[in-house]
Amino acid sequence: MAKLQKMKRDDISICADIMCSVYNNEMWQCRWTNKTAEEYLTDLFERKKFIGYTLEEGKEIIGGIFAYEKVWWNNCEIFVEEMFIRPTLQRKGYGTMLMRQLEKYVKENGFAGITLSTNKYAPAPDFYRKNGFADCGHVLFMAKEVF
Repeated sequence: MAKLQKMKRDDISICADIMCSVYNNEMWQCRWTNKTAEEYLTDLFERKKFIGYTLEEGKEIIGGIFAYEKVWWNNCEIFVEEMFIRPTLQRKGYGTMLMRQLEKYVKENGFAGITLSTNKYAPAPDFYRKNGFADCGHVLFMAKEVF
């Protein structure tokens, strides 16, 4: 049976390995190295209001979630920066376990809810919709490349 643990600094390296195995493929088209993934996740971990959990099967970390408390005008919310489960263990309910833990945190703290962004062409939106998330048509994610 998988169990949730509060994220520890020592977990970051393993989480970076898992993150690379999840996102370095044609679907996500990422090119993470273990070094950049570890730096990225360390930055998230060191964030002032970081919230993170690992999911362990036996003594092996099989997934993680990196989020933070975000102050907003009407109530605080949780923003999910990263969530991943080892590719061979996806679609077994583990991601839902991580999301339920965040929901528990939101309820315990009286926050408004959980927000996140994801690639609309990947399977992830269906997962989030299945877990009660809704598309927010009023929000537009924008980016600018600078050369």
